[in-house]
Amino acid sequence: MPVKKSLSLFFVAFAFTFTQCKNEAYQTQSVPDTTASTASPAQKEYKYETVSGDPLNARVYTLDNGLKVYLSDYEDAPRIQTYIAVRAGSKNDPADATGLAHYLEHMVFKGTTKLGTQNWEKEKAELDKIEALYEKHRSTTDPALRKKIYHQIDSISGVAATFAVANEYDKILGAIGAKGTNAYTSVEQTVYTNDVPSNQLERWIALEADRFSDMVPRIFHTELEAVYEEKNRSLDNDRWKVFEAVGAALYPTHQYGTQTTIGTIEHLKNPSITEIKKYFDTYYVPNNMAVALSGDIDFDQAIRVIDEYFGKLQSKPVPEFKVAQEKPIEKPVVKEVIGPDAENVTVAYRFPGFNDHDALVLQMISGILYNGQAGLIDLNLNQQQKVLGAYAYDNQMKDYSDFTLSATPRQGQTLDQAKEMLLAQIELVKQGKFDDWLLSAVVNDYKISKMKAYENNSRRADAFVSAFIYGSDWADYVKRDDEFANITKQEVMDIANKYLQNNYALVYKKTGTDPNAQKVEKPAITPVPVNREVQSEYYKAFMAKEAPALEPVFIDYKKDITEAKLKSDVPLLYTKNKDNGLFQLYYILDTGSDTNPKLGLAVDYLEYLGTDKYTAEELKKEFYKLGTSFGVSSSGDQVYVSLTGLDENFEPALALFESVIQNPKADQQALNDYVSRLLKARNDAKLNKSVILQQAMVNYVKYGPKNPFTSDLSEKELKVVKPQELVSIIKSIPTYEHRVLYYGPRETDNLVATLNTGHHVPAILQPVPTEKVYAELDIKQPSVYWVDYDMVQAELLFVTKSMPYDKTMIPVVRLYNQYFGSGMSSIVFQELRESKALAYSAYSFYSTATKKDRSNYIISYIGTQADKLPEAMVGMEELLNNMPLADANFEIAKASLRNSISSERITKAGILFDYERAKRLGLDYDIRKDVYQLTNDMTFPQLHEFQQKFVKSQPQAILVIGSKNKLNFKELERYGKVQQLSLNEIFGY
Repeated sequence: MPVKKSLSLFFVAFAFTFTQCKNEAYQTQSVPDTTASTASPAQKEYKYETVSGDPLNARVYTLDNGLKVYLSDYEDAPRIQTYIAVRAGSKNDPADATGLAHYLEHMVFKGTTKLGTQNWEKEKAELDKIEALYEKHRSTTDPALRKKIYHQIDSISGVAATFAVANEYDKILGAIGAKGTNAYTSVEQTVYTNDVPSNQLERWIALEADRFSDMVPRIFHTELEAVYEEKNRSLDNDRWKVFEAVGAALYPTHQYGTQTTIGTIEHLKNPSITEIKKYFDTYYVPNNMAVALSGDIDFDQAIRVIDEYFGKLQSKPVPEFKVAQEKPIEKPVVKEVIGPDAENVTVAYRFPGFNDHDALVLQMISGILYNGQAGLIDLNLNQQQKVLGAYAYDNQMKDYSDFTLSATPRQGQTLDQAKEMLLAQIELVKQGKFDDWLLSAVVNDYKISKMKAYENNSRRADAFVSAFIYGSDWADYVKRDDEFANITKQEVMDIANKYLQNNYALVYKKTGTDPNAQKVEKPAITPVPVNREVQSEYYKAFMAKEAPALEPVFIDYKKDITEAKLKSDVPLLYTKNKDNGLFQLYYILDTGSDTNPKLGLAVDYLEYLGTDKYTAEELKKEFYKLGTSFGVSSSGDQVYVSLTGLDENFEPALALFESVIQNPKADQQALNDYVSRLLKARNDAKLNKSVILQQAMVNYVKYGPKNPFTSDLSEKELKVVKPQELVSIIKSIPTYEHRVLYYGPRETDNLVATLNTGHHVPAILQPVPTEKVYAELDIKQPSVYWVDYDMVQAELLFVTKSMPYDKTMIPVVRLYNQYFGSGMSSIVFQELRESKALAYSAYSFYSTATKKDRSNYIISYIGTQADKLPEAMVGMEELLNNMPLADANFEIAKASLRNSISSERITKAGILFDYERAKRLGLDYDIRKDVYQLTNDMTFPQLHEFQQKFVKSQPQAILVIGSKNKLNFKELERYGKVQQLSLNEIFGY
């Protein structure tokens, strides 16, 4: 669904970021708190801690060298989510070298003295020269001399790179079937992530232990350029600038506010390899690290192997971090951020850190104010449509926490008016003017969120990381749930009055040209070789070791989905939830807003309507009390009506759910308010560069001016729509042919009986209207379309229309994407980022249609500095037309696909939605079976043939968004006729 068809874009909080047991000799004892137990008497005894009532049934070990190990066995698939966490983030950066922790994170992917090198002795000699030159460069102020030194760095870097092997770490992870290989740096921590097949656990542990014992900053200056690009992206992100302004206002003394994770431009221009090495040696030590695993784990085997490899790391004293004590804020600290995005206002308060009980009460205050359903902001501001959108969230850190509220004003509303409405909600909390039941409902919602989260190994392992980083014993971390449930209303009022006074940071985000706009200048960089065909001895030895094989498990739609019929021949598709007491229920219609634009308006309008028994506000409260949530959404060709939550409340929730659809009460004022907000949201969308490029421009190129994105009702049409007309559309939804999907703990007979009683449908359903299909335009001639946008970078998409969906192409397409343009070991990433430092983000993939009879497309993306755009375009075009042959990469791509599929399991509600996707493509089986069976015997000539036929020299539409003053139009003309698109053209209004 196009963003501009919904207001949800404006309700999303900007989170704080970076950038069943088996084979056990002893079972965990049931004890009141924490106990020490023994895993196995063989060879070495490992003591571990467990906590009574722990939903993760975790074991927490501490190795002799101080390394913390958290293990949780959750066998959703034969895979293991892994996190390696280091208690060191940007707050630990030296004040004169900010951004160091983040840049080190990048370096840890570059290999060691064994991995990623052909000849370490020769490479080291050149790297030592580069390090010395950077120190000289850092201490030199004369511009001409600095340029000369950098030229030397660039020259010697080319020599050093001849001994390196780029991305060997990523190649290994790809070959063994790892997913999500990445890392992030924040204020407290640096965390390295992988999701690996369970049969590859020992190989992964051996690789990681080597990686964290030895860091080599190779290919340094090209990676530094990638960090420059990341910095430029932050400078183009108004939300990030607001976030930094809030930090600076709340923390004028602490590193949370005095230095940013990416670092200052000045420090990025003057990096120190010597300081990076010191940081690694100081903080990357086992007694300052944790290994957190959740998945298909044998506890005894896992801890033994972790100890075998990680136990060799030597512990060292870690410097104590001295927490800067902030003075009380006596009056609002006001800041202003100017940029091209839509205006908004942010209010933020300072609270104690995570381990302080007051921070836990803050979490309750946050839930009372905003929970997405029945919080004070939800009901008093969003439900009543007093602002375009508002939200609140708590961001808890170790030393301090902060609480942020934000609002986007309606048309004609000032930022101060929006601010006052936010502050009014805080006053209600301070005065205790909220329903008593809301506390227990927030607790209930929190429990449900935890249940959902702990169905995911990533979220389970992330809980371990949080406990470790915050310095919280696992027992105390688990106890927080009970402490949270026991928070009283008086306690909420006391803490709110203690911290939420006239002591806030206030940031006005205004639309305009930033007078303080900065940019990291482009240095002269000579591309370095990536040596794709070369392998280190470490790599060869690693890959020679084989792991036990895993057999793939494919979905059998007939066996894995129970099909039944409800009254009026409504199909029911059902998969049982065997894990917990949560359910998901969906009514799906195969019609959407493309066919009837008023349908999309009607389902959005429904959120603001009551029924014959309840007001809209009361409905929100009732659903929230039941631990359930309800929604209706429409895409271009489908309508989803959903109900999710606690199955124990299924019957009353279903009755309430049905009453909303059967008896919505028309409300003219609610419609007037919604139309007004929708028009404001549409105008704000024209200020969002992602919406402009990824949606408006792409739809324009695919379909022309009349397309799914511009199919909305006009302002004139919106203002004459009658509420009763929309109510009639809502009531008609269950009268059309539809199907019901259910994932939950109920038995089939019980479910059918309950739905036959509770789901109200006519005896005979009417067929859905004939779908309106927008004809896809042929892209016959190379062309360039651009939109003027005030930004530091430039972003572009290469779009090529290909043939219609053909299931026989899927295996080669999946292999092509794996080899060519997806991930850090792909050809595109290696060439454009690793070798040429032309972009922070670059990818290319052959995108298959999501519905039969629709076309596939080739989509390639580059986000780079505007002055690098010519080189970046040449680089991407060269790769698309002359795909390099790299036998090693090709074999890795094949192994990666097969290992991923063999360890992948589609489960839970995913089975139902995979079936839905398959049906839309005319498939009646799991297409992954074809990919797995055919990939292994595929040859590079076959892949090359595909590339030559469907990719090379295909006519493209190149979409560019950037500042008119920074784009090189002479270069753009080389790729086709250049045409500027106005926002009115691509948005349709």
